[in-house]
Amino acid sequence: MTIQLFNTLKRTKEDFVPIDAKRVRMYVCGPTVYDYAHIGNARPVVVFDVLYRLLREIYGEDHVIYARNITDVDDKIIKRALDSGESISDITKRTEQAFLDDMSALGALRPDVQPRATEHIANMITMIGKLVAAGHAYVVEGHVLFGVSSYKDYGHLSGRNRDEMIAGSRVEVAPYKKDPADFVLWKPSTDDQPGWESPWGRGRPGWHIECSAMSEKHLGPTFDIHGGGQDLIFPHHENEIAQSTCAHGGSKFVNYWMHNGYLMAEGEKMSKSLGNFYTVHDLRDEFPGEAVRLTLLKTHYRQPLDFRKDGIREAKKELDDFYLALRNAGVKADVPDTVAGPVMAALGDDLNTPKAIAHLFELKTKLNAATDASQKARLKGELLLAGDLVGLLGQDPETWLRGDDKSASGLSDSDIDAMIEKRKQARANKDFATSDRVRDELAEQGILLEDGATGTTWRRQ
Repeated sequence: MTIQLFNTLKRTKEDFVPIDAKRVRMYVCGPTVYDYAHIGNARPVVVFDVLYRLLREIYGEDHVIYARNITDVDDKIIKRALDSGESISDITKRTEQAFLDDMSALGALRPDVQPRATEHIANMITMIGKLVAAGHAYVVEGHVLFGVSSYKDYGHLSGRNRDEMIAGSRVEVAPYKKDPADFVLWKPSTDDQPGWESPWGRGRPGWHIECSAMSEKHLGPTFDIHGGGQDLIFPHHENEIAQSTCAHGGSKFVNYWMHNGYLMAEGEKMSKSLGNFYTVHDLRDEFPGEAVRLTLLKTHYRQPLDFRKDGIREAKKELDDFYLALRNAGVKADVPDTVAGPVMAALGDDLNTPKAIAHLFELKTKLNAATDASQKARLKGELLLAGDLVGLLGQDPETWLRGDDKSASGLSDSDIDAMIEKRKQARANKDFATSDRVRDELAEQGILLEDGATGTTWRRQ
């Protein structure tokens, strides 16, 4: 199967043709570990997790390498340590683990490689040395800077000229630069800042060189796909292209550049002052991670996304219906060898997750309407396999429907089971007033009872 991906560099959808079908390589920019990941950070993780799953489905799990870095040396981390009094090591270790836990809760598979910047300093120094030797970088006042004028294609990714890119962007203004657009590859560190010895003195890397060095180490100088958020097109990805291409004598850096669209929250730019700054860590206290994932996937990845809590609530109800259909089918799934064609076709069309999810709804409708056991088993298997491709419906239905062991009211599973037994006895004694009262009390606590031929089941709403 051939898939099409929108290549930011070419500004069009293209057939994806890997350099080596037995070693398909993808790199996605990961977190700077100084604070909890917000929902905007989570969007590219979920988006490229779906692409990772699709590539593995097409080329085989053993033939896809997905690398996502951890930036654990950065000025934001240094500032957080100074402000909090916590050590840099403690901040990065704690925050990295929180990120991994949060992304796991969203159903994201772990990448094959998760390189940390601090473990690749030698690779960065080597690459910077090549750039200096080739005349693409210069040393001044303890800094090493890349000279953008040495790379004629600078600006092709963003499609803007240099002056437009500098205006209002994250470009550091400094008197020692030959050109305002030149960017830092290495900078000096004071005694109280993290630093490493280099040919240019004790210092630390700039942000952009980190990803170039880590991707080269694990994926080679040229690889298939580089992904990230739209906000990274300039300056980060533009600078990656320049330094990586020049460090390798003009060899192409990446064949396909992919970027997800911007994210707002509740109709506005996320802001702590507006109360709409949502971290995944906090959302997990209120919603299941799978509902957050579905909310993100219901909008095409290249489109802007207005993320709303009401949207998560809607996604939770939709997942309830999916898991009810899976539970009520009452048969063991007959899982097919391949994912349903319409779902594969949708994802193969530049990751059209809204269309793929629409096909999941169609499968659920057919499953609910099926009367033959073999038909139910087949449809259940198709639904589970297709759901897995987008990272959904992987939980045990009963576990999902029962939710956490404690609801907001404080009722545990055993509390609920005891009340259901009380209701059962009341019905046996024809004490329907008590039976109705127990049902109503549970309903007030968000517990819905469902009476069936095999007894009473329950789920949290």
